[in-house]
Amino acid sequence: MKAPIVWVSGTLSASTALLASLLIVTASRGEITTYESSAGPLTVQTVAQKLVHPWGLAFLPDGRMLVTERPGRLRLVTPQGQVSKPLQGVPEVWASGQGGLLDVAADKDVASNHTIYLCYAERDGNGGRTAVARASLDAGQAPRLSDVKVIFHQQGPLSSGNHYGCRIAQGTDGNLFVTLGEHYAHRDQAQSLSNHLGKIVRIAPDGSVPDGNPFAGRDGAEPELWSLGHRNPQGLAFNPADGKLWEVEHGPRGGDEVNIIRKGENYGWPVIGYGIDYNGAKIHEATAKPGMQQPAKYWVPSISPSGMAFYTGKLFPTWTGSLFVGALSGQMLVRLSLDGDKITGEERLLQTLDERIRDVRQGPDGALWLLTDSDTGRLLRVAPAAN
Repeated sequence: MKAPIVWVSGTLSASTALLASLLIVTASRGEITTYESSAGPLTVQTVAQKLVHPWGLAFLPDGRMLVTERPGRLRLVTPQGQVSKPLQGVPEVWASGQGGLLDVAADKDVASNHTIYLCYAERDGNGGRTAVARASLDAGQAPRLSDVKVIFHQQGPLSSGNHYGCRIAQGTDGNLFVTLGEHYAHRDQAQSLSNHLGKIVRIAPDGSVPDGNPFAGRDGAEPELWSLGHRNPQGLAFNPADGKLWEVEHGPRGGDEVNIIRKGENYGWPVIGYGIDYNGAKIHEATAKPGMQQPAKYWVPSISPSGMAFYTGKLFPTWTGSLFVGALSGQMLVRLSLDGDKITGEERLLQTLDERIRDVRQGPDGALWLLTDSDTGRLLRVAPAAN
């Protein structure tokens, strides 16, 4: 009989004793710093630290978080900063270059079905590819994963360690959208329907192909494809205001993009775009072409966007409806104001934090929670100074 999942409230004294047996780090909130913003002063609290290249963050119903570390570790972290030992049962990853254990997502019904999803780089011969696994989460005294099953393998030329994509977003119908990079050396494959490189795919929670995928049944096309012409998509989220799917992706030297993802559409890489190659050479035929979608926004120079979240909380009422994006090379948190599908403004936050921001999520407390990307990465909570 499978052990039941245990959701532990961080506010109960009994949970403290329970968690003590499985923690490797028990720390109160660390350093608090203050930054200015259009919403007033912000406090940034270090909740957990010494995480090795943390990549993905997902909240559980009791307020605890699942956090991935790129070398291949998955941890449970409490809002108080208690960090568990690495969970057993995580699939083997290929931790090379930009690859490793990347995104994590909790199923929308995780409280009842205990299901989570992991996106990661797996080795295949002399290269790597993106894979997605589902698992059952045991969150009791000895947290672990069980019933682990790989439900998707990216098909196409292999990566030498770059451009895996690997963000997951779940629709209201339960189906999963997954971003897939074009492996850098194979950028032209982003325009081919015969593989998964440079695509966003849509799969059912068991990995099967759901009804309604735009290229299913077409000769020579992979049935999981939802959109094509992407470079290295590093953020994916549904706008709760209207249910539309948004994405951010890295350009080369310039041309990072924010896109609204529509069924069956081509987003142009590498045929159109706004950047140049790293050596200064021209890549694109033009910046626009019939049949290819324009971004909702692009950045020149690049900021290397990663992670994204729409804000619906109450701590920042003037920011309701904003889209938040982390930045790696830009080392900041970006707030984009929206009017429907139109991006009307940009605010650059936490620029003196001096950290690569890998992921951003809205927590159940209404705060913004960030992961910083380094070998001593941190989990940060951003709230108004009065909170």
